[in-house]
Amino acid sequence: MISIRQRKGIQTTEVSEDYVAQEENVKLENKLPSSCTNRRLWTILSFTVGGTVALCTGLLTSVYLATLHENDLWFSNIKEVEREISFRTECGLYYSYYKQMLQAPTLMQGFHGLIYDNKTESMRTINLLQRMNIYQEVFLSILYRVLPIQKYIEPVYFYIYTLFGLQAMYVTALYITSWLLSGTWLSGLLAAFWYVTNRIDTTRVEFTIPLRENWALPFFAIQIAAITYFLRPNLQPLSQRLTLLAIFISTFLFSLTWQFNQFMMLMQALVLFILDSLDMLPAVKVTWLYGIQLTGLFLVCILQFFNSMILGSLLISFNLSVLIARKLQKNLKTGSFLNRLGKLLLHLFVVLCLTLFLNNIIKKILNLKSDEHIFKFLKAKFGFGATRDFDANLYLCEEAFGLLPFNTFERLSDTLLFYAYIFVLSITVIAALAVAFRNLSDSTNQQSMYKMGEYRIGLKPETAYNLIHTILFGFLALSTMRMKYLWTSHMCVFASFGLCSPEIWELLLKLIHLYNPKRICIMRYSVPILILLYLCYKFWPGMMDELSELREFYDPDTVELMNWINSKTPRKAVFAGSMQLLAGVKLCTGRTLTNHPHYEDNSLRERTKAVYQIYAKRAPEEVHALLRSFGTDYVILEDSICYERRHRRGCRLRDLLDIANGHMMDGPGKNDPDLKLAGHPRFCEEIKRNLPPYTAYFTRVFQNKTFHVYKLSRNK
Repeated sequence: MISIRQRKGIQTTEVSEDYVAQEENVKLENKLPSSCTNRRLWTILSFTVGGTVALCTGLLTSVYLATLHENDLWFSNIKEVEREISFRTECGLYYSYYKQMLQAPTLMQGFHGLIYDNKTESMRTINLLQRMNIYQEVFLSILYRVLPIQKYIEPVYFYIYTLFGLQAMYVTALYITSWLLSGTWLSGLLAAFWYVTNRIDTTRVEFTIPLRENWALPFFAIQIAAITYFLRPNLQPLSQRLTLLAIFISTFLFSLTWQFNQFMMLMQALVLFILDSLDMLPAVKVTWLYGIQLTGLFLVCILQFFNSMILGSLLISFNLSVLIARKLQKNLKTGSFLNRLGKLLLHLFVVLCLTLFLNNIIKKILNLKSDEHIFKFLKAKFGFGATRDFDANLYLCEEAFGLLPFNTFERLSDTLLFYAYIFVLSITVIAALAVAFRNLSDSTNQQSMYKMGEYRIGLKPETAYNLIHTILFGFLALSTMRMKYLWTSHMCVFASFGLCSPEIWELLLKLIHLYNPKRICIMRYSVPILILLYLCYKFWPGMMDELSELREFYDPDTVELMNWINSKTPRKAVFAGSMQLLAGVKLCTGRTLTNHPHYEDNSLRERTKAVYQIYAKRAPEEVHALLRSFGTDYVILEDSICYERRHRRGCRLRDLLDIANGHMMDGPGKNDPDLKLAGHPRFCEEIKRNLPPYTAYFTRVFQNKTFHVYKLSRNK
């Protein structure tokens, strides 16, 4: 063995000279037109086919979702009022501003009506462009008025088709992200298939079309795709600039279209912080991404007339704190393992303290209380003490803000997505831990490689980013069901990438001592193709049955109520009631509201709680005084709320009001010892008996099986 090694060492010069000569010949051959042309043609062909499949997949998904919406409601056949009622809760409120802009005599008058709005909240003039993320409705209304399309498409179809068109962009962006990570467009096709077959858990656009997340998530997916490309090493300067521009535009549009953008981007900033601290991303690129987040958010803040909720967001405080801490701790990535670990913990502590300090200072200066209900909700949700706060309990009792149900994983497992995701996640987590340990142990290592025996484990920066992204958003989805749509769509991307990734299969085959380049090629193509065949075989018949199933929108009681309001009440009448119903009243009738579902304002939350006393145990004169203080002319009572059975005891709206008022709840069950018997019966029940104390203040003017409308007397 020794002699062989010595002879190789002696002949090294000769061999290397021969090798250099051969290498030069190969280079010359590669420069020949035929070889170069073949390679270019193959690249162009692959890109063309993959790009065409991406666009077709996105468009087919869009058509599929639009068809489901049509089949479910028979949208093309029902009346306009029924179409508008189908935009339930806050969806109807947002769509009403699109309708308002279209009905305005001029665009300038439409803008003026949004900036000086006195119909969304009675006795108050508010700037809707400041309070709500409705620039998309403004933009669409301008497009519809300017483009010569009024004769060919109705306003409502222009609106919903735009949203379904964004879904095409969404799926295409997921496809591209998976393609970028794996190197093959087959991965993108699998991601798109998984997105469609897991539609129940990846999107709800077909029945909540105007919801803000349906506008925002496509831009978020584009941003992730752009970041994935940006984190690749050795990008050309022009490519890097164009990618940064794409990241900025998508970040800006995402922030502009969703009021909860700051919380999603805070999670993203945490991803960057973790990877930067572990030296798994280039520090310069991380700084660029922090800067883009801040710039995009500040620009949105300006467009929203310096919305205080944006300025007081944790995201701004966190990003500023990270940049300041990095300046203070310049030698963070030097030293031995224990030295670096200690510096890392200190860095984390400094960033946390700076974030809380800056955030408190900003909120005190701005007197900001817009998001305090969210922190009350989070405090109670994660067991930091029970609360009787009405707003926090309103969120806690909603299923959408509860833990992710276990049956979600059963559905995801039926499509093999969950199994594939766990498989890929396990391997990449092992690789990430190995690389992180290596980086902390050796500060001179910049290759993100770890040598384990004869194997070298590597993790590309773009893979590391998507790994931590999926983990953090997974925790968010597990804790809050409504946020699962951020995670499940990325699950499709991450699982499909791993099954088509040569690096993942190489690591796995090496660990089980079956490594062979041909085996890698076979596995990365055969496994995805087999899964695609399985998905087609199992789910194609069900999808065809779903497309052939025809239903029709049917809500005669609400239609009757809206028609009555339109025909029997003054245009300037003020209506009080539940947030969800009043959004429909605003859209269908244009009447003035006392409250509405956009809950990100402290004074509105207090007003809503006061209006909801119609479902509490309060005296008629007290309820009348509260409602008249907001200029109410009519109040709408709903039997579905007054006699609610959907929630368990303690979570019904009437129970939340009783607890907040210090009253004992109805029905069998325990009450807190300090709760007292109410001095009056429940208002929504007692008013129907037409007793003199109630008829003195309220006169019933409309009634059907679901709704009771009372006109308020103007007498004190």
